[in-house]
Amino acid sequence: MPTAILSALTAKARTAAHPLPGGPCGCGSGDAVLADRSDATVVRHGDVVAKAHAEDTDPGDLAARLDVAARLPDVLLAPAATTATRLHGRLVTFWPHGTPVDRDDPDSAPWEAAATLLARLHAAPLPHPLPPMRGPAKAARAVARLRAVGPHSAAPAVLGAWANLPPWARDEAPAPGPRHLCHGDLHLGQLVRAPEGHWLLIDVDDLGGGDPAWDLARPAAWFACGLLPSEEWTRFLDAYRSAGGPAVPADGADPWPTLDVPARALTVQTAALAIAKAVAADRPLDEVEQALVDACGRMGRVDARPQELGPDITK
Repeated sequence: MPTAILSALTAKARTAAHPLPGGPCGCGSGDAVLADRSDATVVRHGDVVAKAHAEDTDPGDLAARLDVAARLPDVLLAPAATTATRLHGRLVTFWPHGTPVDRDDPDSAPWEAAATLLARLHAAPLPHPLPPMRGPAKAARAVARLRAVGPHSAAPAVLGAWANLPPWARDEAPAPGPRHLCHGDLHLGQLVRAPEGHWLLIDVDDLGGGDPAWDLARPAAWFACGLLPSEEWTRFLDAYRSAGGPAVPADGADPWPTLDVPARALTVQTAALAIAKAVAADRPLDEVEQALVDACGRMGRVDARPQELGPDITK
């Protein structure tokens, strides 16, 4: 049975897609549930996507983030409106539909587009007021979720790696260095192709000021753990540099001194969530999840040395 918020949100999406009462629906595909989690419920009807944000979403923070998206339509998918509505106690926003990355065709992954969009985002003026980028906060929540599931054989490696991170990466202190406009949760699921054919970033929930290296950390961590081929990592990094991204040196110097801490934090976050989900499903870790845990174990054993997520990661 659908939840109350899911049913109500679907009705809102239909109304937004067909504002004239009694008008015919030629959408063809009907309703589609794109996500139904505690932190986001997302449905689509026709060309309209409706999103119910997490219950603890701050209205002022969300409004500031929506305004940024509206001001950067060549980087971020622009919302239908910069004000949210309330539905069953949750803030709801409306968006145009975009075509997501094809998960079944990894060779077509738009790494260059993602990197270029990030570089443009990081170079954009940082508006005020804008809340902090929520990347470290998401990592801290993932670790809290791991601790909440109880003992697990893989947990000590992940928690040990977490303990070795500096306070700012654990959301216990402000990030060092100058603040830039950051996405906060970059992965390929955060890109959609607009009807005009170009790629755009989506999901403003974690947008804010912070260390731009955090937005490069997930692909960096995947590369370091052996989960992303070096060719794809190089394409991503070269495109980011070519577009003038400020997170790493532009002269071809080793980027890892900048990326090391965020990449470690994203490895811990991903491993912590993997364990929590495996426990909830009463199943063992799969090969990819175990690789992330193993990387955390290496981080914990060699915390005095940089670049130890995996072998030969700087090549």
